[in-house]
Amino acid sequence: MKNNELGFTYPLTLAVLILFLLLFSFRVEQLLTERKLAYETNLILQEEYYFHSSVKKVEEIMKSGGVIPPKGTFSYLNGSMEFQAELPVGTIQKINFTLRMHTGVTIVGRGFFDISSNKMIKWTEIY
Repeated sequence: MKNNELGFTYPLTLAVLILFLLLFSFRVEQLLTERKLAYETNLILQEEYYFHSSVKKVEEIMKSGGVIPPKGTFSYLNGSMEFQAELPVGTIQKINFTLRMHTGVTIVGRGFFDISSNKMIKWTEIY
């Protein structure tokens, strides 16, 4: 009983409670950071997939012997990809891709295609 009279239990309980809350807040912050990172990673991978898929579709148009239209759009689940083809210079054709996500993000990329091999030879992203 003497320990209770000197105030031993209250400071010990308070210290344990503060330690628990401190560790709990660190874990919550870590969880929120990981969720945000996972969400942003998912968006970036989705954007890359849309660009890759659009480039493959343009290559398929070229392989089928068709002429690439000057403008076009590919629709996806969470966005749309618009492309504009410029006139070929020699065997190189430049195509500008504009990705508009439903989240409001817009990304512009440019692909250089070799008409003779029907493949993309260079890619640049413009922000």
